[in-house]
Amino acid sequence: MKVPALTLALVSLLLAACSATGEDASASTPAPTADAAAWRVPGTAQEGCFSDDARIDCPRAGAPFFGQDGQRPGPRPPFQLNTDGTVTDPVTGLTWTRALAGPMSWDEARAAVTALRTGGHTDWRVPTIKELYTLIDFRGWFAPTAAQSRPFIDAGAFEFAYAEGDRFFDVQLWSSTAYVATTMNDDATIFGVNFADGRIKGYPRYRPGSGGAVAQRMRVRFVRGPAYGANDYRDNADGTVTDRGSGLTWQQRDDGQPRRWRDALAYCAALRLGGHADWRLPDAKELHSIVDYTRAPAATQSAALAPPLQASAAESYYWTSTTVLDGPPEVMYTRAAYFAFGRALGWMEMPPGSGTRRLLDVHGAGSQRADPKDGDPAAYPQGFGPQGDDVRILNPVRCVRGQR
Repeated sequence: MKVPALTLALVSLLLAACSATGEDASASTPAPTADAAAWRVPGTAQEGCFSDDARIDCPRAGAPFFGQDGQRPGPRPPFQLNTDGTVTDPVTGLTWTRALAGPMSWDEARAAVTALRTGGHTDWRVPTIKELYTLIDFRGWFAPTAAQSRPFIDAGAFEFAYAEGDRFFDVQLWSSTAYVATTMNDDATIFGVNFADGRIKGYPRYRPGSGGAVAQRMRVRFVRGPAYGANDYRDNADGTVTDRGSGLTWQQRDDGQPRRWRDALAYCAALRLGGHADWRLPDAKELHSIVDYTRAPAATQSAALAPPLQASAAESYYWTSTTVLDGPPEVMYTRAAYFAFGRALGWMEMPPGSGTRRLLDVHGAGSQRADPKDGDPAAYPQGFGPQGDDVRILNPVRCVRGQR
């Protein structure tokens, strides 16, 4: 029987990764192959390894910080630049417009796509937040100025430009995914990706304070191609759940124990569950694949997770194995990405100018932000950054196995 070339390539990559990290490829039952999945989670493109505050040589099994994103790179071959103004992702099969449209309102974006004929195609759409996030590239870094920064997208394949002025990072892109609840002062909210700072946030559909009279305007990149991101869960009745959509198998329920980042990595590396020993802390794109954007604590009284996956707390932030290069050189390695499966809280001055800060859902369940890998949460009594992002540092963990 002829074995598909894709399967052979994936096996070779797995064996090479195990050799590089000192692991035995036969240590546990083989994971599902890419051929068994409906779609494939692309890699984050993160390179190298990091401690709590520095770039380090990638550690071997059993050493601190083993099992992070850069040690287990997912598939991220070069994008295919077509001659018709489009770019194709060989992992997802999605084709994108190379150029950005807008700025425009969310309603204008959804209307504009019906007339789009780029590349001679008529089946363009505004991407879902899961589709849009596949483009994020964690080789990027977010520094105090545009000149010091690198975008979180392949700027050789896709059009990208920082904004003018002090807020150079205002380059958010719309998705088609609306938040099922509201943010800030009961604002209708749409999720988007900021490819300048490497985050998913919920953005108000209308200018805050306008009473819905003035639409928020952002850029948009259109997509066409196969469906991506639909989950198809199977409860394995052994504390694990397999997503037949992505081919990944998940720890069904977190253990309820919040951990700092290095301990989260170690917990997954040591986990023995469902007869398997090859568990790992998921990278940012893997963890994003299980966010259920039809759920949120304010709307469904649950975390943004679909059964049979379970959360020990509806307001959980879950660690990923992905470092977010963020800030000036002295702190740029100190944060790792997490996803808010509950409200993405922040300390906001409300009303503006009052001097009083309130803890609000500023970005929505399903947002991806970054937390310090270590430290004391009490050192951040009013959060971090201009929107007072809630800092927890000790976050729960949901481990994964399979694919890559």
